[in-house]
Parts: sequence; structure tokens; C-alpha cells
Amino acid sequence: MSGIIVVFDFDKTIVDCDSDNWVIDGLGFTDLFNQLLPTMPWNTLMDKLMLEMHAQGKTIGEIKEVLHRIPIHPRVIPAIKAAHALGCDLRIVSDANLFFIETILEHLGIKEYFSEINTNPGYVNEEGRLRILPYHDFNKAPHGCALCPPNMCKGLIIERIQDSLSNNGDENKRIIYLGDGSGDYCPSLRLRERDFMMPRKNFPVWDLICRDPLLLKAEIHPWSDGQELEQVLLQLINKITSLDDESSQQFISSDCKMQTLAVTAHEALPKVLPKPTSQSGAVSSPPQARAQIRNNGRKLPFRVLAVLPPRPPHVPPQPHLHLLPPSSQHYFSTLNSYVKF
Repeated sequence: MSGIIVVFDFDKTIVDCDSDNWVIDGLGFTDLFNQLLPTMPWNTLMDKLMLEMHAQGKTIGEIKEVLHRIPIHPRVIPAIKAAHALGCDLRIVSDANLFFIETILEHLGIKEYFSEINTNPGYVNEEGRLRILPYHDFNKAPHGCALCPPNMCKGLIIERIQDSLSNNGDENKRIIYLGDGSGDYCPSLRLRERDFMMPRKNFPVWDLICRDPLLLKAEIHPWSDGQELEQVLLQLINKITSLDDESSQQFISSDCKMQTLAVTAHEALPKVLPKPTSQSGAVSSPPQARAQIRNNGRKLPFRVLAVLPPRPPHVPPQPHLHLLPPSSQHYFSTLNSYVKF
């Protein structure tokens, strides 16, 4: 087992849409969803919709059938399997629900690759209808985080994982966190300097990070689709493994005297940092490497730096990790524009 924990968000990270919206659209409850959305929290709304679906004769089998058709980038499953094969501990932290997530993972044949799923409870009750409950019972014990929705603070989940590592003597393990939504911002702020944040570019968590990337202690390595997710994730895993191996070898060879690890070919991957502009305001970086952030009412351009070093020469190539071009068309739910954490 490697010293790496990979934490995945689920919606728009593992699958390529929002699973709640996908089921609502697929079973024809979009209009009712639109009517109820302004009246209650998202998590409560989903439980209400499951009640309405049951009342109108929709079965658990029909819900599963819709979930089995959910879109996923063709490189995401190979990335998950490869990370597991390299010894990483894979976990999920998601504001979806357990029934949806387990149904999809079982259909894809990858449920056994995850050691832990942290999400809103979802189960079929004795009446045969799906119940969806909040992860945090905000009516009895609010979590107190102003950044997160009332039903779930992902930052508290990351802190629990960190505490369990410390209690088990595994505090040197590193966390790689992948997410897309605004609910993934809070946990990104709680990652340590030795950890890595992989935000999905041009999604809410990316926009929040770009406002002030220096608030994050962890290194930031963005991705845009499943192919880039696979590439960045596996390069990070190989880099971390190489650095940890090199550090261990140095410690042994130093006659038990602490040394500073010499960083050469394995230089720390750069964070997203502001790039100064010229007097004319021009930025030397190419257009595709630019983004805009708002600071004190002014828009300042900055350059995204996430260049990964080549594979270290002592790590043998792994043919089964070769990238393949995506071969399937992407489909997105018509409700993806709705606000959800």
C-alpha cells in the first residue's frame, strides 16, 4: 500500500453530470423539480421527489435503469483502476447519495476499489420507496461551516480522515483531492502542504480557488476532462512515490542524520500563482493558459502553472497506463445549470 489517499468527488468528477439531475430528467420530473426548488434545501427536495416518484408508480428498478445510463468519460474507470493497482487508498466524498453512488459503481464494476464512501444516506425503506437523508442532521446539530450547504461539510470529513491518519501513525500519508463543485472548496482549504488539489477547470471550485490561490496550502493541479484527469492523477502518483522512495533512501544513507531532500528532476509542482503584467497590461502566457480573477474591483490576469515533470528514469514504464483518446460522445443533463454544492 502506497502512502497516498485519493479522494474523489462523484458528480461531474467520476461521472460526467449531476446524478440527481440525471434521475429527475430521466424519469420526467423536471417541471415538479423547478416548482419545488425555491421552497426547500436541495437534499430535502430530493427526498420529496423520491416520495412523489413512488406515489406515481416509479419503481426502484426504473431508478436503477436510469442510473445505469449515466454518462462517464471513457478514461475515468481506467484511471481509478490504475490508481488502485499502484497501491492508493481510494475514497469518495460526495453530496450525492449512497443509493445512487453504489448503484452506479456496482454497474461499472468498480465499487470494490473504494475503501470508503462519505455521502448523504440513501436507502429503500419498507414501503419500497427511496429515502434520501442529510449527511449532517442540520436540524439537530448544525456543522457550523459557513462555506458549505447545511447537509454536508466536506471539510469536516477531510479533517476526520486527517485525524484518523494521525491516530494510526500515518500522518505522513499524502492526500490527492479531486472535485468540481463549490462544496469542494472547503476541503481544499484544509489540505496540507504535502497534499495535492485537483480542481476541474472552469467549474465552481476552480473559480473559487482562482480568487486567491495562495489561500491553499496544497499544490494545485487542474484538469478539464477524464483524459486529463487520468494523466494528471497518475503522474502525481508516480511523482509522489518517487519522492517518498528517494527521501527514504536518503534517510537510510545518512547514518540516521536528518538531511534536506535535494530537489532536482522531482521539483515541487507549481501552484496556481498570479503572473505580473507589463505596463501595457499584456500577459505573455498563451490565451488558453489565462483566467480572470476579480481583486478589489479590478480584473487581474494570471497564468496557470501546472507543468508535470517527465517520468523519473528509475520508474519503469507501465504499458497498461497508456492514454487512449476518448471514444464516446458526452451527454449532459438539462439541469446541470442548477446550483448545487
